[in-house]
Amino acid sequence: MADPIIETQGLTKIYGTMRALDNVTVSIPAGTIGLLGPNGAGKTTFLKCLLNLETPTSGGAQVLGRNIRSNNRESRERVGYGPEQDCHIPGLAGCEYVTYCGQLSGMSFRAARQRAHEMLDLVGMGQERYRSIDTYSTGMRQRAKLAQALVHDPALIILDEPTNGLDPSGREHILRLIGSLWKEFGISVIISSHLLQDVERICDRVLIVAGGQVIEHDSMEALKARRAPVVELAPMAGAAKYISVLTAAGHQVESLSNGRLRVASKETSTQWLLELMQTHELPPAHIFSSPDALQTLFLQALETSAQKGGQA
Repeated sequence: MADPIIETQGLTKIYGTMRALDNVTVSIPAGTIGLLGPNGAGKTTFLKCLLNLETPTSGGAQVLGRNIRSNNRESRERVGYGPEQDCHIPGLAGCEYVTYCGQLSGMSFRAARQRAHEMLDLVGMGQERYRSIDTYSTGMRQRAKLAQALVHDPALIILDEPTNGLDPSGREHILRLIGSLWKEFGISVIISSHLLQDVERICDRVLIVAGGQVIEHDSMEALKARRAPVVELAPMAGAAKYISVLTAAGHQVESLSNGRLRVASKETSTQWLLELMQTHELPPAHIFSSPDALQTLFLQALETSAQKGGQA
């Protein structure tokens, strides 16, 4: 197995009485990784500790094999970062800004300028690159932010809420581009988001964070394969008959406030239910498959963060 890109040991960050990170121990392999959780879960604090933008209260971490404390500069040399908030320099054109970021990474002006234009091409920015970045739309600023994260040819890029404020077409373009970085260029990506659909769309591994803790870390494939042993259905008529037949067949049935029936079952498919409906000539019903583990855990994270009321 390849070396992990991120390893943490009991990583903790405390602000006053609040534990923004609570003893996080995790090992993350290369690929496209989603850091998923509601606002206030601790995602941004986790990323800032890895990048030495915040000093952990206790615990340790390694980024690309380099210790973030004893080798803090080396741990960042091959990492690109796109923060949630705008990070441009007022007055600079887009190409000037990305070039300058390349120079900050140690590149010569000529090399940084050439690489900047290559990255701006990659993110789909045309002649707009010669305009002041102050005049950019949100979508264009997100593209410039991604270009500067890539300009020094990193092995890993960390993107915090990269689709915030984008319209549907801009969001689609950015997600497609981020999803291609590992597959086409071998650049690992950690994308932090509170949007389940974004992470589900492009990531092959997920960390779910709530209340400053990692509550789940697994591959997307494994999480989607896990399904809760329940099924929900919305009868078009005859709900009482459904309850009677299902109960007689040995199933536990719960009537939900939205009019649906939740049925406990050991089966992961709904074929048994279709056969039961046919045998007992039950009225038609909408059948909703049980949610996969990713959806269930994300809802759990929302509930946990709401209870703790934490801040990232």
